[in-house]
Amino acid sequence: MSHNNVLHTLEGWYALHDFRQIDWALWKEASEEERQAAIDELLGLMKTWTTHEEEKKGSTSLFAMLGHKADLGFIFLRPNLQELNQVKTEFNKTRFADYTIPSTSYVSVIELSNYVNNPGEDPKADPRVQARLYPTLPKTGHVCFYPMNKKREGEDNWYMLPMEKRRELMKSHGMYGRKYAGKVQQMISGSMGMDDWEWGVTLFSQDPLNFKHIVYEMRFDEVSARYGEFGWFIVGNALDEQALIDLLKI
Repeated sequence: MSHNNVLHTLEGWYALHDFRQIDWALWKEASEEERQAAIDELLGLMKTWTTHEEEKKGSTSLFAMLGHKADLGFIFLRPNLQELNQVKTEFNKTRFADYTIPSTSYVSVIELSNYVNNPGEDPKADPRVQARLYPTLPKTGHVCFYPMNKKREGEDNWYMLPMEKRRELMKSHGMYGRKYAGKVQQMISGSMGMDDWEWGVTLFSQDPLNFKHIVYEMRFDEVSARYGEFGWFIVGNALDEQALIDLLKI
């Protein structure tokens, strides 16, 4: 395959999806004073995350996750891996972190496929592109996250398709997503060389049924039906400060 068939991508902020179990037995054994101190320290750390966001230096969202995979989900966006590691370490040093058990995580970088490339133009100068590469994460509603690959099996090898064919397929694929404009906010992050899958997909919506509908409908598109491989799914509800306090109240 010609090197000209290699797709050039646009990258934005680095992303860490950090999923945690709460050790409820240990949390309940702690004194009320200890629990309150741990909560207060966590709320103080969350205020620094808000400051980072206001200064356009990243974004953070917190979710209560459903199912057995995790109780809490943190999504951190930061300009580089050093700051991403710093925010993770700052949380791990809190009292509250002692009552959590990491269940899984995902490291990636926000990515936009540049199938339409206009020579001489800087795509990052487009405010719409800026908003997608450096987003402010939603603080309300629901989240759905899943990793995925493109197949590399026999005749169904995405990476052996010529650029024009992939461009045509992705244009059709994008039409499904446009149906949910205003209903679902999508964040695609590339993870080749960073984690176990090739991409992480994060969906945000005020109505969680939109997750079911958009993923189901896209199954009928050739990009997903023939070339898509999907990993585990996890879904959650956004947590603001009061909702977090209520969740941890004993």
